[in-house]
Amino acid sequence: MQPLVYFTGYPQDLQARVRALIEQGRLGTMLADKYPQAHAVRNDGQLYDYVQALKERHLRRSLPLGKVAYDSTLQVMKHALGTHTAISRVHGGRLKASREIRIATVFRDAPAEFLKMIVVHELAHLKEAEHNKAFYALCTHMEPDYHQLEFDLRLYLTHQESVGTPAR
Repeated sequence: MQPLVYFTGYPQDLQARVRALIEQGRLGTMLADKYPQAHAVRNDGQLYDYVQALKERHLRRSLPLGKVAYDSTLQVMKHALGTHTAISRVHGGRLKASREIRIATVFRDAPAEFLKMIVVHELAHLKEAEHNKAFYALCTHMEPDYHQLEFDLRLYLTHQESVGTPAR
């Protein structure tokens, strides 16, 4: 039996329930029923505007973002679904810092709630570098259903791997 990559560390009974949904062919249908709404954020410009709107709503005083883009290489690298980086460049006699958020292209076709969840996650890294209590408190401040969305995203990604297509 294939290991459930996105559920390592979860209890065995929960993993068994996920496997049962996969074997019965009900996981994709369940996710499509729960998350029927697609989003219209199709390109990097729209993604930048989407992220900026969330940032302005919840993190007005945080450092500005230099770039926001979809990145097709992210899911390959250690199952990273989004990244937040600070890049320092020499600009004249000074250092210029630029912050970037990259979102895996799997979210281009994912339900709208999953895109929001990963954007909230990466925005929270602007204030909290580590995945600690303060980080998750900030995530749930920006998206009250953050933990449920994160769990359902794990189901969505598991479904994609088991079937080879998005849950739509």
